[in-house]
Amino acid sequence: MDFLARFIPNMVSVSPVERLRAALGAFLGILVTAGVTALALGQGPELPLLVAPIGASAVLLFAVPASPLAQPWSMLMGNCLAAIVGVSCATLIGPTPIAAALAAAFSIGLMLSFKCLHPPSGAVALTAVIGGPAITELGYGFVLWPVGINSVLLLLAAVAFNRLTGKQYPHRPAPAPAIEAKVIPFAPKVSLGISVEDLKSAIRERDEIVSVDPVDLEEMLERAALLAFSRRSAGVTAGMVMTRDVLSVQPGTSLRIALRTMRSHEVKALPVVDMNGQVAGILTQTDILEKAEWGPMIHASSGLGWRLRSMSNSDKPLRGKVRDVMTSQVATVTEAMPIALVIKLMLDSGHHHLPVAGDNNTLKGMVTQADLIAALFGAGVDDLARIA
Repeated sequence: MDFLARFIPNMVSVSPVERLRAALGAFLGILVTAGVTALALGQGPELPLLVAPIGASAVLLFAVPASPLAQPWSMLMGNCLAAIVGVSCATLIGPTPIAAALAAAFSIGLMLSFKCLHPPSGAVALTAVIGGPAITELGYGFVLWPVGINSVLLLLAAVAFNRLTGKQYPHRPAPAPAIEAKVIPFAPKVSLGISVEDLKSAIRERDEIVSVDPVDLEEMLERAALLAFSRRSAGVTAGMVMTRDVLSVQPGTSLRIALRTMRSHEVKALPVVDMNGQVAGILTQTDILEKAEWGPMIHASSGLGWRLRSMSNSDKPLRGKVRDVMTSQVATVTEAMPIALVIKLMLDSGHHHLPVAGDNNTLKGMVTQADLIAALFGAGVDDLARIA
């Protein structure tokens, strides 16, 4: 059984709906291609409406439209390039096995060189050589018809059908699923460890064609990492690890008072709430250090080091209100959010502290990196449940 299992591909099954969608798309694509060709050019007994490799192209365009092998450039350039090579070999050598082998070989090499690898194109090259007298008589006209016209019509059908059925074609990587939180719009996306460039480097090391867009592969790996982390964290949520009696300030609070609060309670960030208790932003030590006005500075004691000493020793030079320097577009999380998503949100937003908001965006608490580390390496899930 193990020996036989080696011949079965390790593929993840798709849903019955997806199977039906792919089959219906291939049916309509081939039907449209043949029908429009017949209407436009007529049907004679000596010339085919379709070439057989178009059926193989339909498999890619409708069953795996996200594959790099199924993209418009791959299909159109691959088929036409293979047709030119096949006709050339048939013309120079004749319809012989050597010509067929050379046509397939040169087609593969050229498709790899021009980044238009399309497996059915190998069959196009063979058809040009061994397709019979009707194909041979077409000469280089075979490139235009039936190969070129069939390819264009099937491609148009694939674009229309895939988009109508919810598939992005030509393919673009799907956006990552939205996290149920307010996310800073300008925050850079940070991977959980593996980048697109890492994947490209690994593929180059293997020196093999991988029929998956590296961007899609990165998104799948990141999603898998989140699912695995969620499984290992056993359902721990932000509400189970957050600090509930959290200190806060208002936009109109003096920065001097805010800094004193941070010092006295040994915290590095304070959520900012309005008069209704709704989260209006966050104030961090970095905000005070980099954005605040520090009053007159002695020319010999200016710069970052002077500010760091002032934050530690005296707040007298500090000027302004919290609203002047706070980050207003802050990411927030809900109590029910799994900590796996909280960690990803911290990576994406660049914040080490995230306010926890309830209904109407009212402040419920704060989750910090320290809270998450304590949850992962300190108290067990049962202890966290009791704390919550």
